[in-house]
Amino acid sequence: MQYFPLFVDTQGLRVLLVGAGEVATRKLDLLARTDAVIHVIAPDIAADIDTYYQQGRIRLSRRAVTQDDIADIDLVYLATANEQLNIDFADIANERGIWVNVVDNPGYCRFITPSIVDRGRLVVAISTAGVAPVFARTIRSRLETMLPASLAPLFDFVASKREDVQQTLANGKDRRLFWERFFYSNQDRFDNLTEQRYVDAFQEMTRQGEILLLTEHTPANLLPIAAMPLLQKLDVIFSDDPLNSETNELLRRDANRTQIPKLSDIAHQYEQGNRMLIVAAPDKIAQLIAYFPMAKHLRPGAL
Repeated sequence: MQYFPLFVDTQGLRVLLVGAGEVATRKLDLLARTDAVIHVIAPDIAADIDTYYQQGRIRLSRRAVTQDDIADIDLVYLATANEQLNIDFADIANERGIWVNVVDNPGYCRFITPSIVDRGRLVVAISTAGVAPVFARTIRSRLETMLPASLAPLFDFVASKREDVQQTLANGKDRRLFWERFFYSNQDRFDNLTEQRYVDAFQEMTRQGEILLLTEHTPANLLPIAAMPLLQKLDVIFSDDPLNSETNELLRRDANRTQIPKLSDIAHQYEQGNRMLIVAAPDKIAQLIAYFPMAKHLRPGAL
């Protein structure tokens, strides 16, 4: 993974955008949605950028950029038509330890801007490491149709309730169960029944444990699609040997990982409502199937 995805808190973030043409305007359209403090420098200004200035959203300097401008800045976007100027100022920024993005020139970028699906508090970022932005936009167009606009007010609602849930449910597992119940009932809607679904989610806080079984060395790409949401809800993963990276990538990252315990310990965790994945050799899986008839065996193409 060449580019590691990060979501940066933009409150007070100081951003310098050099250039004010069409390419710079596209960058500013995204940056202006954030809480960043934005300074745009360019001799000639596009009408859309001047509109942001008239609205008081940006600071604007109608002149050529100088080295002194790259001081006390957190991020720099270089989006001029002068490639050599972009490269020269990228070198200056890198020397000063300032993260820089040279538009359409990944070789001089300390960071890149992904293709973004914006639903308020829910943001999905897609990147192809700068090599296929057209394909990233294709994926974005698919996600735009999948994620309804109602998600923006829904997550504002969820944010307004988080403190209440934390005070009501002290245990982290209980809070996770509560939100699972709420989203299962509410789905991606935000309507006049959302508040009632929130209240109802507190009513039944018990949950049934679950045991998933996976024979070791099963190719991750052959697992059934229906298994994916189950793998993301696990509390603990039992395996005597390290999992391969492909399988591990499908699992909930903060699930506890440990060696396979005694059968009685597995039964106890099941009774406590824990959701488990046990990865083992075929003979061990056969033993577990016999002992736990309620277990789901994850096999290629079937549950």
